[in-house]
Amino acid sequence: MAIRRITNRCQLVVLLALGCVLHLNCQAQWLTQSFELKAGWNAVFLNVDASYDTLDSLVGNDISNPILQVWRWNPSSTVQFSDSPSEPTDQGSEWSSWVRAKANAGFQRLVGDSAYLVNVGTNVTSYTWQIKGRPAVPRHEWSVTGLNFVGFSTSPTSPPSFESFLAKAPALPPLTTEIFRYVGGEMGPNNPVEVLARRATPVRRGEAFWMRNGTVFNRYFGPFEVVLTSSLGVDFGDNKGTQNFRLRNLSPDPLTISLQLINSETAPNGQTPIAGIPPILVRGGLNLTNLTYGYTNLPVSSTHTWTLNGREQEGSEVEVVLGLDRAVISGNVGDLLAGVLRFTDSLGHSRMDVPLSANVSSTAGLWVGGAAVTQVGQYLKSYDRTGDDLVVLDSGQYVVTGIDTNLTGVPTPFPLRLIVHSPSSGAAVLLQRVYFGLDDSINAVVTTRESLLNRDFISEARRISAAQLPWSESNDGWQFSDLLGQGATLTASVTNKFDDHASSPFLHTYHPDHDNMDARFSNEQPQGAESYTVIRDITLNVMPPGNDFNSRTSGDQTLTGNYLETIRMLGLARAGGTHDTRQFEVRGVFTLNHVSDIPTLTTP
Repeated sequence: MAIRRITNRCQLVVLLALGCVLHLNCQAQWLTQSFELKAGWNAVFLNVDASYDTLDSLVGNDISNPILQVWRWNPSSTVQFSDSPSEPTDQGSEWSSWVRAKANAGFQRLVGDSAYLVNVGTNVTSYTWQIKGRPAVPRHEWSVTGLNFVGFSTSPTSPPSFESFLAKAPALPPLTTEIFRYVGGEMGPNNPVEVLARRATPVRRGEAFWMRNGTVFNRYFGPFEVVLTSSLGVDFGDNKGTQNFRLRNLSPDPLTISLQLINSETAPNGQTPIAGIPPILVRGGLNLTNLTYGYTNLPVSSTHTWTLNGREQEGSEVEVVLGLDRAVISGNVGDLLAGVLRFTDSLGHSRMDVPLSANVSSTAGLWVGGAAVTQVGQYLKSYDRTGDDLVVLDSGQYVVTGIDTNLTGVPTPFPLRLIVHSPSSGAAVLLQRVYFGLDDSINAVVTTRESLLNRDFISEARRISAAQLPWSESNDGWQFSDLLGQGATLTASVTNKFDDHASSPFLHTYHPDHDNMDARFSNEQPQGAESYTVIRDITLNVMPPGNDFNSRTSGDQTLTGNYLETIRMLGLARAGGTHDTRQFEVRGVFTLNHVSDIPTLTTP
């Protein structure tokens, strides 16, 4: 089965899926959450995810930790409870448990945005339990079939009262909403207790409550909502330049939402160390003059704000686009950059922490794009004249007074395919064709030979070709002078020999005037008799990042710049060993897209 060619840019998207592996973000941004526990049963709500380690390690191996049991409530879609909060029990599916006295407990991981019951020994008056984890993005789940065991992302320093907090919640009116909380001690009539003094009871961050309001579905977990595209937060990985989310006002009145970028805490032992904090840009408005977006830097601890109208009104939500300024990132390829995006509101009710991460990227891999030739050099001769007559020498030649080789614009830009492979170190390579597919070990490869692809998967492979470059069976390519990257200048020289029947534009094997053979078809003609050697010096001037949002954020995936080509045509040899030479200049612009990060170009 023949390999399919890439004929347009849309087909390049297919390349990205070939050989890719699902990327699970095991990296983390870290915050510590503290819980003040009392003897007996306590209800906690984790705003961080500590599933990177087990409860046996986090609690069981610490002999100074007085926690005896941890129970996680697992909401289900069936009727859960009728009249009172549920007690933890192994019967049914609503609870999972870890018990210190039990070996190999089935429940081991503390996931974020979940409610837990924690039992502390009666010999302890109080205990501060500190959990370091990754900020958890709220899921905002609610059930109308029974009580809900939930917590809220309120301010840890000055939490609002239940009366103040629920005043903005249309589905949780004070007269009909039931709320229960645990106050410590053994499970019984006095633990948990119903919250009646709502003006005096704070909605503490990290505390879980049982709540219900009949069959009314509640969507209110705070005066605003951060609507993310991923439960992992804002992760740029090693190839994304932008990420977007929406801010939504859930309160009936105008609300100002503030964003701060804060440092992550140090990673726990065994976790990926954090090399720094990502340089973040907030996209601004569109400049209608040059159709570029402005931006605002978001340095650590600075504040960026949005004021939104009340819920369900025009202007009650906004799309926010964040960019990663890769142009200023330094460090080793693969280094983890991490921080926390902290959102607060002008009411002082909520604080939501969203994990932020990125990896230092590399320009290594396969780049495919094209140049658009917009200017070509002329070769226009001027001749000596006497009046209206041309001056003719005794030899019969006209007298040339000048040659105009100035560059002039073309009516329509002429497209040229560009294929560049840039290694991790060393110079980049310009290629006439490249193959992308699976090798015999089922690994994704970028190779110069079709024979190095796995024949069983050949239908899924792709060939990309540049028709304007000379074909050769070896397909070794042409080495550039430097690595590919923003601000770099790369030059390569491409020679198309006068006697190369495979690719010379002057040769036609079966035409006697263009076969480079004499009249008897016995001797090859010299250079310049029927065909010329063409030497093309190609230069890519990669532009440094511009001062607009897209330019600052796309450098690891898209490179643009100026395309320059000097074409020299070599003809017959003259006395002294020189050759007739005619030179043309070509100018244009180019764009290259990073379609694979495989740093090795596989060759025989």
